[in-house]
Amino acid sequence: MITLTKEDGPADLDGVTHLSIGVSWDPTAGSSGGLMGKLRRNAGTDLDLIAIALQGADPVRLAGLDSLDPLGNGSLVHSGDNQTGRGDGDDETVTVEFARVPANITSIVFVAAAYKKSSSFQKARNISFKVYDATGGSSQQVADIWPSLLTNDNGCRVAKAVRVNGSWKLEVLNETGKIKQGDERALMRFAVSNR
Repeated sequence: MITLTKEDGPADLDGVTHLSIGVSWDPTAGSSGGLMGKLRRNAGTDLDLIAIALQGADPVRLAGLDSLDPLGNGSLVHSGDNQTGRGDGDDETVTVEFARVPANITSIVFVAAAYKKSSSFQKARNISFKVYDATGGSSQQVADIWPSLLTNDNGCRVAKAVRVNGSWKLEVLNETGKIKQGDERALMRFAVSNR
C-alpha cells in the first residue's frame, strides 16, 4: 500500500496495477440564502474530473467531458459526467489500468475544473479528490486531497502519474489556477504547465 501527500514527492506504484481518482463535492448557493439559494443548490454545481494522457510534453488523449474511453482499450476510463454534485461518494472517477496504457503515453495528468460557464469552485463545498489503489478489484484509499477554500481559481491539477523506465510513479500536485471556461486548449495548457 502507498500513502500519498504532496510533501512526499513522487511515490512508486510498484504492485499497483489499477489506480482510481475520484472527485466529490456538495453544491452550495454561495452567498444566496432563501428561495434563490435553495434553487441554486438544487440545480447543483458542475465540476469536471479530466485525465489528460501525454506523449512527452504533448497532450494526446483526454478522458472526461464527453470522452469516456479515449485510448479505446479500457486502460483509461472515465465514469461519466455528474453535473450537480448531489449524492454520496465520488461524483466522478477516472480509472487507469497501467499494464494496458500504450507505450507511447509517458504520463497522465488528473485535473478538476469548473469548466462550464457559470460554474466555479466557489459554488461547491467540501471538494475532495481521493486516490485509490484499485488493484485486485478492491479499492483502498491512499490519498485524500483538498484544495484551498481561499482560492478564486476554477481549476486544480490534482495529481500526475509518470512512466519511469517501464514502471509508474504518482505525484500529488494539488495546484490551483485559472482556466478559461469552455476552452479545451486552455484546459490542456493548464494540465501540462510546470509550476
